[in-house]
Amino acid sequence: MKPEWKSLLEDAGAEFADGMVINYGNEERERRIITTGDTLCDLSHLGLIAVYGEQAAEFLQNMLSNDIEQVTDSRSQLNSLCTQKGRMLSNFRIFKRGDTYYIRMPRELLEATLKRLQMFVLMTRVTLEEASNALVRFGYSGPEATKELSTYLSDIPSEIDDVTQTSGVTLIRVPGTLPRYEIYGELESMESLWNHLNVRSAPVGHDAWALLDILAGIPTVYAATSEAFVPQMTNMQLINGVSFKKGCYPGQEIVARMQYLGKLKRRMYLLEVEGNAIPAPGDEITSGDAAQPVGQIVDARRNSEGGISALGVLQITNAEQGNLVVAGDQAVKLSEMPYAFEAAE
Repeated sequence: MKPEWKSLLEDAGAEFADGMVINYGNEERERRIITTGDTLCDLSHLGLIAVYGEQAAEFLQNMLSNDIEQVTDSRSQLNSLCTQKGRMLSNFRIFKRGDTYYIRMPRELLEATLKRLQMFVLMTRVTLEEASNALVRFGYSGPEATKELSTYLSDIPSEIDDVTQTSGVTLIRVPGTLPRYEIYGELESMESLWNHLNVRSAPVGHDAWALLDILAGIPTVYAATSEAFVPQMTNMQLINGVSFKKGCYPGQEIVARMQYLGKLKRRMYLLEVEGNAIPAPGDEITSGDAAQPVGQIVDARRNSEGGISALGVLQITNAEQGNLVVAGDQAVKLSEMPYAFEAAE
């Protein structure tokens, strides 16, 4: 994190741990406002990989699950890097800024993902590098988010995954229960925009932003769940995270076979978890009717009502039967997903 950017956040009341903004002094208030009001969230807990060079697009097309040819200055996408067995090592958003592709993901998987990609560079004319300090980034969400942005920027993306490049700022529309954006740019431009938006918005910690991903049904692979899921298990095919028309990539045969020849036996659900302990990614979900675990937690966060919202991958038959438990004694109930399964599939 750039020292100047950290100073700006500290002046706003940010409290840090492990280089991440935990909160701004009142977590309970932040949880309440995140789903109803206009909020700002530093995204420095998410790292960046820069990919550039004459054959950057070709290289990424051969490595990732989605069609990189659809990524332009005006369009971003969700994507993933898989093993030969079709399991996601990591998933991420990828966008383009100038001649460089940027891969945005949790910092804890950045180094491993970068090393994995570098293994396949060989003689390809492409450069990959850790670029977390290259761009300042923050998220902005709320009922008035679009209106407030339009008072400062001339061009606002209207559709999910759309991108605009204006005034030195890359602005991406991302899924959310309220209008939501990821914003990237150089320090000076981002400081000015943050200060403008902060007049009528409340800054929040990274947990609050992760809650918005959960409520939007957007999965995040962490170290604990790396190689745990085929993309379809986390609904990546429903949120423009997989292409079944592009060429080969690691794991493509397994992913395609599941889509066209197999029957999906596991999928991701939005869950409400009872109790006080917040489950961790990878925690097993069990059912009283099954001898083995029937699912895993993808992510979980405290919500605005003081309960726990989570995403979990479950065996479909067990999800329909109910009687689900995590951490031994915390009941798990299905909640309504923000998108349809059958219609999208």
